[in-house]
Amino acid sequence: MTKQLFTVKASSALLAFSLFFTACSKNKDVTASQENIPKGTAAVDGATVQQTIQGFGGASIPIWIGDLTSDQRTKAFSTTNGIGMSILRVMVPTSSGQFAAEKPTIDAAKGFGAKVIATAWNAPASMMNGLSLKTTSYADYAAHLSSYNSAVGGVYAISPWNEPNYSASGWMGATATEVANFVAAQGDNCGAPIMAPEPFNMQQSFFNTYLSNATAKAKTSFVCGHIYGATPYNLGSIGKSVWMTEHYTNSSISGNDWGNAMTAAKEIHDCMNAGWAAYVWWYIRRFYGPIDESSNITKLGYVMAQYARYVRPGYTKIACTANPTSGVYVTAYKSGSKVVLVIVNQNSATTYQPFTLSGVTVTGFNRYYTTSTTNLAANSFSVSGGSFGINLEPSSVTTLVSQ
Repeated sequence: MTKQLFTVKASSALLAFSLFFTACSKNKDVTASQENIPKGTAAVDGATVQQTIQGFGGASIPIWIGDLTSDQRTKAFSTTNGIGMSILRVMVPTSSGQFAAEKPTIDAAKGFGAKVIATAWNAPASMMNGLSLKTTSYADYAAHLSSYNSAVGGVYAISPWNEPNYSASGWMGATATEVANFVAAQGDNCGAPIMAPEPFNMQQSFFNTYLSNATAKAKTSFVCGHIYGATPYNLGSIGKSVWMTEHYTNSSISGNDWGNAMTAAKEIHDCMNAGWAAYVWWYIRRFYGPIDESSNITKLGYVMAQYARYVRPGYTKIACTANPTSGVYVTAYKSGSKVVLVIVNQNSATTYQPFTLSGVTVTGFNRYYTTSTTNLAANSFSVSGGSFGINLEPSSVTTLVSQ
C-alpha cells in the first residue's frame, strides 16, 4: 500500500509471591510464582521440523521518503548493534533514471548478509492501459524488471505486482489469472527469481487461482502477500514457502508505544506459527516503525530484534506448544545443535512458564528480554535434564538461545 495515503485499520493482580533466581554470574529460575493464571507446559520437540525461516525485515523506498543513512542501515541490519533484519524490501521504480537511488542501501544490506527483495508498484506508463498492464507489453515489462535487477547488482527475488487485488490502490492491478499469465510467459526473463502474487489480505482465493497455473507456479520461487485485515493462517500444502512481505499495525501510533509493540510481537508469533517463512514490516524508518526519524531504534524495533537477531535465515521452526499458558505464546527454532525459543508474555503479572525439551540437548540458555522499560536485557541460566522453567517479566518478549 501507499502508506502515506492509507491506514489500515488486562490487568491482573499478582496474588502471591514469586521466587526468582541468583547464582553467581549465572541465573536459574526454579520456583513457580503463584499468579492466578491458568498455565501449562510448553513442550519443545526438536525432532519435528517445520518451515525453514527466511528472516525478518522492512522496506526502504528512497524515492518516496528518502534513503536510509549509514547509521540507520547499521541499526536496521546489524545483529550486534542493531535490530538484525535479514530482509530488505525495495521498490522497482517506473523510470530507469531512478534505479541508482536504490543501490546504496541494497549494497549495505547485502554487506550485513540480508536478502533483498524488490516489488514493482507500476510498469512504465507506456506499458499500461490505465491501471492495467498491456498484454502486448509483457516482454517489455520483463525487460524493465531485468534492467532494474542488473542496475542494482541483483536482488534475491522480484515481484511484478504489489497488491494487485487492491482496487482502491491507484497502482497497477490485475486478477490472479493475469498475474499468473505474465509469470508463465515471462517469469524466466525478469532477471531474478519470481516472488508472487503479493495480494492484499493474504487472500487465499488469489493464491489458489494463481498457483493453479502450473507454469506460473513452476516459475515462482516463493509466494508472498500482505496481511492487512487478515489473521495469519496456514495456506495448506501449496508446495511453496510463504513470505509475509508487508504490514504495519498502526500508522498513527508511535513505534515506542509499548502496547502497539506487543501487538506486533504477537503478530510475528502468529505468522511463524501459521507456517510462514518471513515477516517484513513496512517502512524501516518511520515514527511508527522500528527506527524513528531521529535514527533511534524504537520499542517496535527492539521487539523485532527479539526475533531477527537470534532466528536467522536457514533456521528451521520446530514443534512447540504455541499457547501453553494463558497470555503466553511460544515459538521454537533450531540450527544444528542450537535451539532458540521466543516467548511473548501478554500478562501484566510475572508469569512462570515451564518447558520440556525432546529431540534436542541443551545445558543452558542465554536469555534476552524486552519490556516497556528495558531493551534486550541479558542474563543466562543452566538447564539440567529435559525440563526447566523461567519467570517471564510482565508484558515482555523473551528470547532464549542455547549455549
